[in-house]
Amino acid sequence: MSDAGEALWLEALGRVLDRSHLFQGDELAGAVGAAMAPLGIRTVLYLVDEEQRDLRIVPQDARPVAGPLSLEASLPGRAFRLVETVLMAGGDGWWVPVVNGTDRLGVLGFTFADDVDRHDDLTRRRCQTIAGLVGHLITVTAAKGDYLMQVRRARPMSDGAELLSQILPPMTVSCKRLTLSAVLEPRYDIGGDGYDYALDGEFARMAIFDGVGRGLRAGLAYAVAVTATRAARRAGHDLHEQVRAADAALLEQFDDARFVTAVLGELNMATGVLRYINAGHPAPLLLRGGKFIRELPGGRRMPLGLNDTRERVGTEQLEPGDRLLFYTDGVIEARDANGAMFGVEALIDHAERHAADGLPAPEMLRRLARAVGAHHSGPAADDTTLVLTEWSPEAVHRSIPTLRHPGDGPHLPRGDEGRPDR
Repeated sequence: MSDAGEALWLEALGRVLDRSHLFQGDELAGAVGAAMAPLGIRTVLYLVDEEQRDLRIVPQDARPVAGPLSLEASLPGRAFRLVETVLMAGGDGWWVPVVNGTDRLGVLGFTFADDVDRHDDLTRRRCQTIAGLVGHLITVTAAKGDYLMQVRRARPMSDGAELLSQILPPMTVSCKRLTLSAVLEPRYDIGGDGYDYALDGEFARMAIFDGVGRGLRAGLAYAVAVTATRAARRAGHDLHEQVRAADAALLEQFDDARFVTAVLGELNMATGVLRYINAGHPAPLLLRGGKFIRELPGGRRMPLGLNDTRERVGTEQLEPGDRLLFYTDGVIEARDANGAMFGVEALIDHAERHAADGLPAPEMLRRLARAVGAHHSGPAADDTTLVLTEWSPEAVHRSIPTLRHPGDGPHLPRGDEGRPDR
């Protein structure tokens, strides 16, 4: 690349960064487009909707915008699903996944003028850099207002779902040795389900919660439980002290014997030793080599809010590459038109098949959630939440955006062959 070309890229990056301090949500896409225009590159930004079914365009101006793109049936959807940069149909540009860390947010399309070498490796890497910057800016800018949240929503959220959306951490997080991903349904009407995590030093701490009932009060119960356990965890307290803090907080805030089932785990990423407490929740599933090994039955106590003082902790020695799947009872109790439940066996079967596909953790969970949703007859009677922890550097690499070269061929995981793409 010439010195002049290098200067143009640096100027584009500088324009975005300089303006980002004062961005409002409705200015982001236009600012990126304006910064890239002098390079002969047009951009279009899509964000994934709340239920991870479609990509929804972020307008650059007041002109009419295109409708949503299906994650399952579009090239931008493929870029999002597999966290890979892919060539546009016709070869005139690239679809680049937009992530914040490893949390999938959407895709950024780059279309090149005829005099721009779209196949230059350095150009593609620079497009990925811009997309990475946009991912961080989306996260920072979204908190300033409602605009980017409104773009992502296909319909209004219930009060309970709105509460949880402000408390839940990002749906995917990774460090060098581990990746953790979560999914919740129905996203627009979720009530008492939720999750939490913290990756610090040698330890990965993860939790899943299911507040009794539905609606705002169930969401409040989750909020009280997760706030109490976070506060105890951040004060340096162990698993027992965390669940006792949740007991005390729920008993103080509710007078109707309201409780929350939960699993709280603590994985030493250096040794693979997992310690966990199960407060009246379905037993986590352990997968090894893509196959179900066993449920984890230990660490049993009463649900949070029932003041159980037993000092029981389950332990498990994990092996590199192991997957740990937490889920709420709404997953296995989903019923079809004949009243048949989805069940643990079906959950295990789908988990094994998607593990064999070599999918990134968030995509594996998204497909699991879709399988549960497809089993439902009518609206879900209960929330469904899944949390997947993979103790594996390979899993981490699958969650980081990668580049596909035109001559590499599709190299798609099993399950994506033959999918229609735009």
